[in-house]
Amino acid sequence: MNIILVQAKEIQGNCVHLCDHRAEHIVKVLRADVGTRVKVGCIDGPLGTGDIVSINKKYPFQVELKVDLFDNQRPEAHLDLILALPRPIMLKRILSQVTALGVGTIHLVNAKRVEKSFWGASILEPMEYRKHLLQGLEQAVDSRVPRVVIHEKFKPFIEDFLPTIIRDYASRICAHPTGDMKLGEVITPKKGRVLLAIGPEGGWVDYEVEKFQDQQFSCCTIGDRILKVDTAVIALHSQITALRDILPIEM
Repeated sequence: MNIILVQAKEIQGNCVHLCDHRAEHIVKVLRADVGTRVKVGCIDGPLGTGDIVSINKKYPFQVELKVDLFDNQRPEAHLDLILALPRPIMLKRILSQVTALGVGTIHLVNAKRVEKSFWGASILEPMEYRKHLLQGLEQAVDSRVPRVVIHEKFKPFIEDFLPTIIRDYASRICAHPTGDMKLGEVITPKKGRVLLAIGPEGGWVDYEVEKFQDQQFSCCTIGDRILKVDTAVIALHSQITALRDILPIEM
């Protein structure tokens, strides 16, 4: 936890009283004391600092912070993600990891190779997935919570919903091990947003790939090795971000 995130309603005047895992972290991990300054962010709001004005180092842990929020939240991440719903334990990891890397919206979609039982998992409840998003923000020192949109049927998503947002993106990528293009061929450097689609374990089926291509997605590969979904998400995000930074901007 590299930043203490608070909700706006927790701020009374310019003070915040903590008595949960955040207070425990300040006491047991940071080993802070009265007068220590820590990084603080208001969820979906500005960033700043908090000075400890009182602290109880014994259970139940309690910390009172005097906060000063003076820095605007980070701009929205350049990448949005379409993710075929993975197994619940993997989704928990992906949500926190991709949030730490930076993502604007996460679309969880159905696919031929998605197990039907996954749709009954508790992680799809907002209160459940939100805490994993916050863990990613705490790691990355950010306050902007990614949006999560759930699409239980593939065809309505690809034919009805996707066309309504497609113009928002300069690069549209469908990741597939047998793709016929490389990321460097489709990424627009430092300009425009990226929409990245990653399939389930076993990959997209041909019908799904064709549907993405109908929506002007480029079918891209990052090599002939077959990666697990959580590994592929990190690898693709990292390569896209690097390419946007190093490719020369066309005038």
